[in-house]
Amino acid sequence: MLSFNRILLFMALLFTGLAQAQSNDSLFIRKLADEILLRSQAYENLRVLTKNIGPRLAGSSGMVKAEKWGLAAMQAAGADKAWMQECMVPHWVRGGVDKASTMVNLGDGKRGISLDVVALGNSMGSGPKGVTAEVLEVKSFEELESKKEQVKGKIVFYNYPFNATFVRTFQAYGDASKYRGQGPSQAAKYGAVGTIIRSMSHGANNHPHTGATRYDSQYAKIPAVAIGLEHADQLSQWLKKQSLQVKLETHGYFLPDTIGHNIIGELKGTEFPDQIITVGGHLDSWDNCEGAHDDGAGCVQTIEILRAFKALGYQPRHTIRFVLFANEENGLRGGTKYAAEAKEKNEKHIFALESDAGGFTPRGFGFTMSETQYQRVLSWQPLIAPYGCSEFSKGGGGADIGPLNRTFTTPVAGLQPDSQRYFDYHHARNDVFEAVNKRELELGAVNMAALIYLVDRHGLGQ
Repeated sequence: MLSFNRILLFMALLFTGLAQAQSNDSLFIRKLADEILLRSQAYENLRVLTKNIGPRLAGSSGMVKAEKWGLAAMQAAGADKAWMQECMVPHWVRGGVDKASTMVNLGDGKRGISLDVVALGNSMGSGPKGVTAEVLEVKSFEELESKKEQVKGKIVFYNYPFNATFVRTFQAYGDASKYRGQGPSQAAKYGAVGTIIRSMSHGANNHPHTGATRYDSQYAKIPAVAIGLEHADQLSQWLKKQSLQVKLETHGYFLPDTIGHNIIGELKGTEFPDQIITVGGHLDSWDNCEGAHDDGAGCVQTIEILRAFKALGYQPRHTIRFVLFANEENGLRGGTKYAAEAKEKNEKHIFALESDAGGFTPRGFGFTMSETQYQRVLSWQPLIAPYGCSEFSKGGGGADIGPLNRTFTTPVAGLQPDSQRYFDYHHARNDVFEAVNKRELELGAVNMAALIYLVDRHGLGQ
């Protein structure tokens, strides 16, 4: 009986201890939330980044200004140490206004109708005279293959829409983005002289969405543009009635690689200073927009977590790094450099979290980690769910922290805000400060801060 009573006492003490720990965690997360929701600097930081600096494509003057701003913002937020980590970045230049227009009578007295387009990032220009050719519409790579004998000398129009049945819109993006990435070279393989790609969006507007393309060195580097959805639909309707010529005029070119920087702020760990937790977003944006959702939101949320920890006098057990990554959009040089230097220095990275899905209402986190680690984070779900992130799922992370996972098998996670409006703005001219809601932005920072705190206090195990 004595032995049984001791077991009962041990179990009671264990559960009491766990309950007390959860209570302490709940109280601190509440303090974090209050600090951010009452005194956040995230929205003002976003205003400065988007309105005072604006577009900040790798290699541009905007990139340089943004890096200086980011370093100063880390220092102002209270980083124990802040520095710029050098990396070489590509320097693609748009070079002028991208244009496309019809070149034949449309049967309604109209001629030479301008189409709303934007050159794809990393694409090469058409030359000063532009490219004029008949348009061939295809809905897929399979249809392109079936019509390969018709492609030579034509402008291929990839009219592949987002799949509206995917409730998680990043699935639709993943499904369609191959036409932006591979489309120009696939068309050039059969002799096309240019490409028009339906924008990677399901928005009810006509804003064209840029984004990087990847040329295959075996084929010609032909000009490539994305077209707004309304004009994509209109072009498709015209082509059903008659053949159509379009003139494309783009000016893109590359300058030699130049120096860019990851911006890093750090809070030194008190117990495990050699074990590193990373949280971040990417500082660069495309040149046709302010990059408010992509990824100004992730950057200012990252800085806000640092500010809130310092404001509450929080002393982390592990070293926490707050990183604004360089060149995510058209090269991933920042994330690659961060992981490579970590490997050179034999650093131990125990967790990384990224915000690169917009500043919308937080819904959950996606995790890439072992089953044991995932079960541990699932036990924290009741602590975080009251602030919005109730949906925990397997599979997630981010482009910039992907190299850490591939190099060290570092457990990674990505903030997953509500995605329904993200591709209304992604890589388009309407991704501006006014498109971001202050409250939603701050709630994202609250949930990220809570997760970072819990990993720091309790670890993830193996």
